[in-house]
Amino acid sequence: MKKYIKIFGLLAVLAFQISCSNNDSADTEIVNPPDASDTFIRASDVSFLPQMESLGTKFYSNGKAEGMLTTLKNAGCNTVRIRLWKNPVNGRSGLSEVKQLAQKARQVGLRVWLTVHYSDDWADPGMQTTPEEWKNLSFTDLKKAVSDYTATIVSEINPDIIQIGNEINSGLLWPQGHLINNEEQCLALLSAASATIRSKAPNTKIMIHYAGVDGGATDWFFNKMKSIDYDYIGLSYYPVWHGKDLNVVKNTIDGLGKKFSKKVLIAETAYPFTLLHNDQTNNIVGTSDQLVPGYPATPAGQRTFVTDIKNIVKTSEFGQGFAYWGGEWVAFKGPQSTTGSTFENQALYSFDNNALSVMQAFSKD
Repeated sequence: MKKYIKIFGLLAVLAFQISCSNNDSADTEIVNPPDASDTFIRASDVSFLPQMESLGTKFYSNGKAEGMLTTLKNAGCNTVRIRLWKNPVNGRSGLSEVKQLAQKARQVGLRVWLTVHYSDDWADPGMQTTPEEWKNLSFTDLKKAVSDYTATIVSEINPDIIQIGNEINSGLLWPQGHLINNEEQCLALLSAASATIRSKAPNTKIMIHYAGVDGGATDWFFNKMKSIDYDYIGLSYYPVWHGKDLNVVKNTIDGLGKKFSKKVLIAETAYPFTLLHNDQTNNIVGTSDQLVPGYPATPAGQRTFVTDIKNIVKTSEFGQGFAYWGGEWVAFKGPQSTTGSTFENQALYSFDNNALSVMQAFSKD
């Protein structure tokens, strides 16, 4: 017996040494458990982080190497948002990688918000591709597959928040779950996922996510969602696509919350700290006419924009929180890459991977 104890002891030491050898070694030890009273969600999407770390990308805070999750937690961020793809070609954002990232996040005291795309790749208003594994299923079998897959997700990861789909303006799992062409089936798929979550993980909050802040369009969409059992309305707000008037954002949050008796979050937002680029991949935002008046593309302008978004949500009686998107997406493939980041000038990090002052926007106050 002593022999086995010794072997197990050696294995434990080896495992500890390996766990401390990666870029985010500071994130392997629990710093602080989440504060149960801190219910306003201050989140950052960190979905690219595992891929970056696998390539040796390092991040810094005040010039000192520090794991991104630790930096976010220290800044006041209390939740990480992570996308999940069904069977991605390279395994990135698949269940195994997402589960490991969720575990790391919890180790530093961050809550986990999953955005389940129900696709093998990106899902958004213009693309909701059914996973290859499911593309020939009958509708009955597709609904069962959605339920079974959702049950696996909540069993394996048990997220604090789960999005049923990502930016599902026209439904999900096209063509069978298209909201315009197959409304009844779309709602049946969403209901199946919701019922599974309620049954398997009753404490998990359920979000329905729409891209945009136009009051008329959002009213139309969430009217369609009335039969779904869910907790949070999630909205994407990017000025480049959704307009530059922050009053519209405020009015839409208030209007949706009041009309549908739901808490509302800005589920995705971002803003540039510069109009320059750090690789050869075209950026989403790169010209001054894409900016919001009063918010220059500077570190201070970025910080003020995100802080103002936070305060707009926070001061609404229906506001539940916000999430920054692409904050980790630095030019991690190098300055010559044409397949790198379209977002490095909107990241939470400078071009030398130092945390920017926008991190202050995650503060509790």
